[in-house]
Amino acid sequence: MDHTPGPEPAPRDTPDPIPHGAEPIAHTADPRPQSATPPPAHTALHTGGKHEHRWLILAVIAVAQLMVVLDATIVNIALPSAQRDLGFTDGNRQWIVTAYALAFGSLLLLGGRIADLVGRKAVFIAGLAGFALASALGGAATSFTMLVVARALQGVFGALLAPAALSLLTTTFTDPRERAKAFGIYGAVAGSGAAVGLLLGGVLTEYLDWRWCLYVNLAFAAAAIIGGARLLHPGAPPDRPKLDVPGTLLVSAGLFCIVYGFSNAETHAWSDWMTWGFLAIGVVLVAAFAWWQTRAAHPLLPLRVVLDRDRGASFLAMFISGAGMFGVFLFLTYYMQQILDYTPVKTGLAFLPMVAVMVVVSVLTTNVFVPRFGAKPIVPLGMGLSAASMVWLTTLGTSSGYAAHVLPPLLVMGLGLGLVFAPAMSMATAGVAAHDAGVASAMVNTTQQVGGSIGTALLNTLATSAASNYLAGKRPTPAVQAEAQMQSYETAYWWSALFFAIGLLVTFVLYRRGRPVGGHLSEGAVHM
Repeated sequence: MDHTPGPEPAPRDTPDPIPHGAEPIAHTADPRPQSATPPPAHTALHTGGKHEHRWLILAVIAVAQLMVVLDATIVNIALPSAQRDLGFTDGNRQWIVTAYALAFGSLLLLGGRIADLVGRKAVFIAGLAGFALASALGGAATSFTMLVVARALQGVFGALLAPAALSLLTTTFTDPRERAKAFGIYGAVAGSGAAVGLLLGGVLTEYLDWRWCLYVNLAFAAAAIIGGARLLHPGAPPDRPKLDVPGTLLVSAGLFCIVYGFSNAETHAWSDWMTWGFLAIGVVLVAAFAWWQTRAAHPLLPLRVVLDRDRGASFLAMFISGAGMFGVFLFLTYYMQQILDYTPVKTGLAFLPMVAVMVVVSVLTTNVFVPRFGAKPIVPLGMGLSAASMVWLTTLGTSSGYAAHVLPPLLVMGLGLGLVFAPAMSMATAGVAAHDAGVASAMVNTTQQVGGSIGTALLNTLATSAASNYLAGKRPTPAVQAEAQMQSYETAYWWSALFFAIGLLVTFVLYRRGRPVGGHLSEGAVHM
């Protein structure tokens, strides 16, 4: 019969206001009214940056991410000049690209977990400094071996830097509306970095020297290090996990074998025993890693990170778009340089309209479309538009022009990728607990990197086979060789269209219906 108000505050002290799987600090940005005592003002400092400087932090993170992403294509432009200067063979040329991809792709999950363990500011700055030093080593290379070692070191430090950057973004922007804007900008940078690399690599190679394609990273890294040192706060999550050593060894070795297998397929064909051997070993090791994660006391990749439907759909979206987009950046680059006789600089400029559309659409998507309609119609629509643009590119011929034939499908591709990248990246990291933010961020980069490796190998192999089949029994005149090249490009575009069509189906099935919880993108994946 006693109805005193004493017992009522007790439920306020229980952890139920924090959704399962959400960051413990999420209540600082919860738009719903709370009657509980508000958190102290300094709580925001533990998210990885000063709350009042969060937009400057975004600029620092974007510069770091741009450096990592564009490095994959900027070096491609410099390869012919580097080969002439250092005197290595065509057979060894692919190792300049592969060394980076192997180290980066196989160590990303470990890099993400190190960020959770040590602290994101320390890992972010260490990754920037190491990447800069490795770039300086590559720029000063006097031999093929020295350049390959430098590229591998770039991959190692990139694997530290990329997940730390994305997890800093995840934990810095906890307000739903601001988070949407931040991820719109970040997604545009990540999606357009390859095209920016083509332009910058062309300018540096044509007007300076191929070594500046590596030295330029020193400027990016210096700006990001200064900004990070001034704006970010040190410290690791208070409930930081322990390192899963067996899981780390299994997944690092497995991803290494998979990336190496697909890279080997580019140069030694699918019939080579090393291609199938490494791929088979990689699949077995990754399967063993998945099994181990269900039994490990402190798993490297907790299953709660990947089993959420929205998050899993986002990882698959990054994987598929990473594989499909190389149909544009790789083969369209060859088309413009070999068929249209564009210079590297003109080729890079030709991609800029697509980049501009991608930036605008990415920001609009995360701020307007997804909060209103949810991810389910938006990301599949982006996949469909990307597939349509690839089909459109199959109509190109040796007499096609840029304005009438190349630019329209490029603009459609920018629209499609803008609808995919930003919401997928944000949904992939939304609602993740603070001690899992690094590894969830690493999964975004891992899926895109492995998808890109697979896409490059598959499309290169299929395109080469198409060209060989066309040339069989024909005199290799310049006109016939040009048509053979067009056959190879057309084949690559059709297969890229198929990748995106599969992405449309997968994301439409997996993403949940309706708007994100509360109408905001960042709350869409809070529930598990």
